[in-house]
Amino acid sequence: MSDPRLCCPECFGDRHLRRELFPTLSKTSGNCSYCDSTEQPLLDPILLREQFELVIGVYKQDPVGKTLVEFLKEDWRLFERLDIAHAKDLLSDILDDGQIVRERFQAVVERKSEGLTNWQNRCVELMHSNRFFPTTRVDLERLEELLSNLLLDQADMPQLWYRARIQGSEGTYLSEHMGAPPPELASHGRANPAGIPYLYISSSPATAISEVRPHSGDFISVAAITLPEGLKIADLRNPRKMVSPFILPDSQEVSEMCEDVRLLERLGEELTRPVLPKSAAYDYIPSQYLCEFAKKCGYDGVMYRSSVDGGVNLALFDPAKGTANNVTVHSVSRVSVQFHAV
Repeated sequence: MSDPRLCCPECFGDRHLRRELFPTLSKTSGNCSYCDSTEQPLLDPILLREQFELVIGVYKQDPVGKTLVEFLKEDWRLFERLDIAHAKDLLSDILDDGQIVRERFQAVVERKSEGLTNWQNRCVELMHSNRFFPTTRVDLERLEELLSNLLLDQADMPQLWYRARIQGSEGTYLSEHMGAPPPELASHGRANPAGIPYLYISSSPATAISEVRPHSGDFISVAAITLPEGLKIADLRNPRKMVSPFILPDSQEVSEMCEDVRLLERLGEELTRPVLPKSAAYDYIPSQYLCEFAKKCGYDGVMYRSSVDGGVNLALFDPAKGTANNVTVHSVSRVSVQFHAV
């Protein structure tokens, strides 16, 4: 008789399953039968049946729809380490049903979320109508609740970051000059309003240099930035991977979150999308509003994808929490441009 097949947290890529359920339910560790990950906590897939039945309750059978695995991959970023065939194999073992994974489904929306539409309307109002006293309704309590799903795990927070400055006639910057500018010199940025300095740092020297938009021949001072432990960071890089449907109490709330996660994705896009310099003064306002709201909710900063090289950036609301040291000098030998016809 062959050994029973066991799954691991890497099969799913879900934070709640990894942090809560597997440590609670797993009685053994080893190599996963489904994704081939090694030295992982393991459990019988059927132990996750109750959790998955709640999530798939938001889908109904429809012959022209998609499979449950396709929905779970798209809506919740589950099974990313597995191809469709292996994911169906695992899901059928979880549900103890080899037929249901072959059926077609459609989403059942219990309540259409107005969050994304309201946010888009408020952004337009902030940019072009009412800057300080907007009238467009946005459920800020719900937005704060949604942001709580994006709290970065301390284990995933790098302690070393980088900040770059283009050198001028004064030459290499000293470490004490590699922080945020003083308030009177702080212009508007992607995250900060004019006059309110934030510290913009990047996950690598290459990303930091790319973010200052250098020209060939420029010399760049790059400082290593260290951060204290315990910072509360909202991670807007990939909200669908941060949000877990398994923490929700019923299928209606799963359905609502499936709609609201589109708003979280839009918030991440606000911080990442390229903005033309001529329109930055007002195009940055939605992302500035978002960051001011995150600061009000007690976050120390927001993490987002770089719009120039695919790296990671962090806007730190209190620049004093970043310590600059070990300044190195880099010469820009070439700047590449990517474009496409429109």
